[in-house]
Amino acid sequence: MVTVVRVLVTGGAGFIGSHVVDELVARCHEVVVLDALHPEVHDGPPTYLRDDVMNLRADVRDPDAVAAALRGVDAVCHQAAMVGLGVDLGDLTGYVSHNGLGTAVLLEAMHRGGFGGPLALASSMVVYGEGRYRCPVDGGVRPGLRTPEDLAAGRFDPRCPKCANPLEAEAIPEDATTDPRNVYAATKLHQEHLCRAYEREHPETSVTALRYHNVYGARMPRDTPYAGVASIIRSSLERSDPPRVFEDGEQLRDFVHVTDVARANALALEAGVSGTYNVASGRPRSVGDMARALAEAFGSRAPAPVVTGEFRLGDVRHVVGSTERARCDLGFEARVGFEEGMATFATAPLREPVHAA
Repeated sequence: MVTVVRVLVTGGAGFIGSHVVDELVARCHEVVVLDALHPEVHDGPPTYLRDDVMNLRADVRDPDAVAAALRGVDAVCHQAAMVGLGVDLGDLTGYVSHNGLGTAVLLEAMHRGGFGGPLALASSMVVYGEGRYRCPVDGGVRPGLRTPEDLAAGRFDPRCPKCANPLEAEAIPEDATTDPRNVYAATKLHQEHLCRAYEREHPETSVTALRYHNVYGARMPRDTPYAGVASIIRSSLERSDPPRVFEDGEQLRDFVHVTDVARANALALEAGVSGTYNVASGRPRSVGDMARALAEAFGSRAPAPVVTGEFRLGDVRHVVGSTERARCDLGFEARVGFEEGMATFATAPLREPVHAA
């Protein structure tokens, strides 16, 4: 167990980062927040920023600002990133700059400053690509990419690459082969690799890479293509528009509440263990289930979700994470159940969109 007193949280004004800050303060840690409050993300400082922490407004890609923020800290929680699947390849340099370069600048500043405490990295389940599958004939298999032709024809579920039988989705462990299938996923895996390189040169530093599954909760950004699917569905319901559910709505995800994710970060820093961990509820649901649960929470006048059959080539079909390693090593188990979480999320405050001048 590592004694942590002062923690630097990069991206601490963001959706997940701000909840990490709340959790760390509740556990009596001193917190320094480094956040650029990027104008494409924030219309100024959000109202939920705490006044009992040190808030530094600076970009994680600024070496001088990062070096100053690191002075006197015992641990680092790296949440700063450009998130979501994005719009198209026009976002490519933004993802690589914010996620790859930002992490490199942070690690170099840690190296130059002689930092040797624990580092918790916000990674993502998107690094897996498709999840784990089992064929009734050939056992565990890894399906290939879904083709535009199959998706357009409504053939959404991958089939066995050996015998073409239907596959059953299983929980994917952390040691599964990674297969990032979009730019965001590639940059999240790059962050992991950079942090592991730092750890090899600084064995006194433990690196805990937390692969978040589908995080939802208060302070999610509304009305943006970079938000998670839960926020997009909720934004539709607030406009009284029927939520549009892609494919057939049966794609499986693990929806984990942001307060559970924040606690996983605190446990990782306090445990000081090196490893990679799924941060998930362990109780997967379909995207259609999520949309229906949110609509039900909105009440009888809410429009019913519409399953559209639309698809995005960057999406995968089923990703269900194994939670065994996080439970054993970190003592982490999700506390917020799906029904409770969706009911509270229906009325939780969201972060307002940035308005063009």
